Amino acid sequence: MLESFRLRLHRGQYPERYAQLEVLLRNQALTREQLLRKQQSDYAEIVAYAVANVPYYAGRLGGQPDAIPLLEKDDVRTHLDAMLARDAERKRVKLGHTGGSTGKPLAFWYDEHKHELMRAGMMRGFMMSGWRPGRKVLNFWGARQDVAAGGVFGSNWSDRIAAEKTIAATAFTEAELSEWARFIQRYQPALLYGYASAMSELARFIIAVGLTMPRSLIGVYSTAEVLTDAQRALMRQAFGCKVFNQYGCREVPNIAWECRHGNMHVFADLVRLESVPIEGDDQLIVTSLTNRLMPFIRYRLGDSGRLLEGECACGSPFPMMEMGICRQNDWIVDHTGKSIHPGIFNRMLDGQTQIRQYQWVQLAPDRMALNLVADERLADAALVALRDQLRHAMEGPVLLEVNYVDEIARTVSGKHRFVIGMQRAG
Repeated sequence: MLESFRLRLHRGQYPERYAQLEVLLRNQALTREQLLRKQQSDYAEIVAYAVANVPYYAGRLGGQPDAIPLLEKDDVRTHLDAMLARDAERKRVKLGHTGGSTGKPLAFWYDEHKHELMRAGMMRGFMMSGWRPGRKVLNFWGARQDVAAGGVFGSNWSDRIAAEKTIAATAFTEAELSEWARFIQRYQPALLYGYASAMSELARFIIAVGLTMPRSLIGVYSTAEVLTDAQRALMRQAFGCKVFNQYGCREVPNIAWECRHGNMHVFADLVRLESVPIEGDDQLIVTSLTNRLMPFIRYRLGDSGRLLEGECACGSPFPMMEMGICRQNDWIVDHTGKSIHPGIFNRMLDGQTQIRQYQWVQLAPDRMALNLVADERLADAALVALRDQLRHAMEGPVLLEVNYVDEIARTVSGKHRFVIGMQRAG
């Protein structure tokens, strides 16, 4: 009864979100053939729209929309304004930021429509676990723009109606892990959602102290990071439920979600995903089929993976995929023993668009190096702000060394890691 009441209130608060959810649920009732025809039609439409209405694509594609080059992160960084549609209402658009797991700062335009469609897509993804709107979700998150009131996981009265709460999971101690575990016991959510690294550390703690998690849990969703087999097993043991993977990015959310049969399904009504051989690796290339404000067409994500043939036993018409070796980064441990999420460090560089690539390296508990490939050096005020942010994040004075370099070496697997802790720095 309470869930039904909460759902009615939340539906009234976010009518567009629930209208979009209804459309998405109808799409998943299509046959595979119908879905792929729709995807092909939507792809042609977004390309035609971009050529006619977006300055960047008008100049880039011109008369050859059938031979679309890849969109690189550097293209987005360099041509941000030109990628905004001409008919966009400037008063209604906002500028979002992502440090980018590839270590390249990125800004992008978004509006309320994109936000609501993203949340609707998340709701449909959660429903693949058996969750239904109105049931409790506990997020382990930390991006400041997301946890602020009105953000993706903002804390205001409407989010309480939705039975959704957020734990700031960008830094933790053993005492905080204990608090998180006790809160789960009291709150009794149906789903946990957040960073794989934070939730696996919580799982390790729960197993070590022998806590029992509530039977209300039906799933744990990992996002924003690589989910390893060891982390999955640890979480399954601690939380006593299935563990699901989710794939997307801030610029193009809701790319793929895992079903109860353990397969990753591409949301083909929202994106067109390709796997293209590049430099000896199968690189994932995505096109957003819904974003006309700032189209992302054939966007190179920086991750590897491939599309799979065949049908899933879950009955979903969405095609399947598998991830390859993705980017992976370290938590930083400060002088007090507190662990700090790597995302804290990439967000320190928000707005510094002259940076082409970066890498944080922890040299000691109170000493950080920042390697930069940049078109120009950071201003003195920016350096002061960085040192202040480091002091706040690491709870004490931190010596910051800024090194300007021509390139940043990749790992043996060819990936770029943007945060390296002491245990990996050597």
